[in-house]
Amino acid sequence: NRFMMALLLIPVLAISVAVADHHAKPETADDGFVPLFNGKDLAGWKTEGNWGVKDGLIEMRLEPGKHGYSRYKDYLYTEKQYENYVLSLEYKLPKDGNSGLHFRIADPGDNWDLIDPVAKGIECQILDSHGKADEEMSHHDCGGIILTQGPSKNMAKPADEWNKMVLTCQGQTIKVVFNGVEIINIQQDEGAMKDRPLKGYIALQDHGQQIWFRDIKIKELD
Repeated sequence: NRFMMALLLIPVLAISVAVADHHAKPETADDGFVPLFNGKDLAGWKTEGNWGVKDGLIEMRLEPGKHGYSRYKDYLYTEKQYENYVLSLEYKLPKDGNSGLHFRIADPGDNWDLIDPVAKGIECQILDSHGKADEEMSHHDCGGIILTQGPSKNMAKPADEWNKMVLTCQGQTIKVVFNGVEIINIQQDEGAMKDRPLKGYIALQDHGQQIWFRDIKIKELD
């Protein structure tokens, strides 16, 4: 009888261990992601502008340089081109701040200094749009795809707070999840960006204003 009871308990114990292991090692949204920023320097990126790293953050430095304090033309580009992927990053900008997340840029131009990057790639706007009504949001407001579509909802936090943006590019599909809410879901070949390539560099826009980035990571898709 004791032997039979022991045999009956084995499946129960196995299930208990499996459940415990499941709770101890839950799947996370970070599975498959690799860092694009190491927190120490700009390894893996290329620029001729005033970008730098301080206190573990990528920052747009407003200090004298070859372009003075005017709006620069030098963006911060990845050294590698990407096609299908999920890109996640966090940013913080000051009041009235302006920047952008550019992607699928196949040709960065001479010396990597695009004067009009929207003409060569696609831009997801980064802007201090906090407080604007949802129905007033346009393609030029935070989270919108420039010249294409505005966000379905205004999820921008107040200036000087951290925002999280997750961009998915898979084939013709472009999605943006901003602070946990999907605000863009479009087909590239059905809008103004239909002539843009499906593969290219990723870039952070230099708008001549301060901005900080952190926790930049990417997961390449099939």
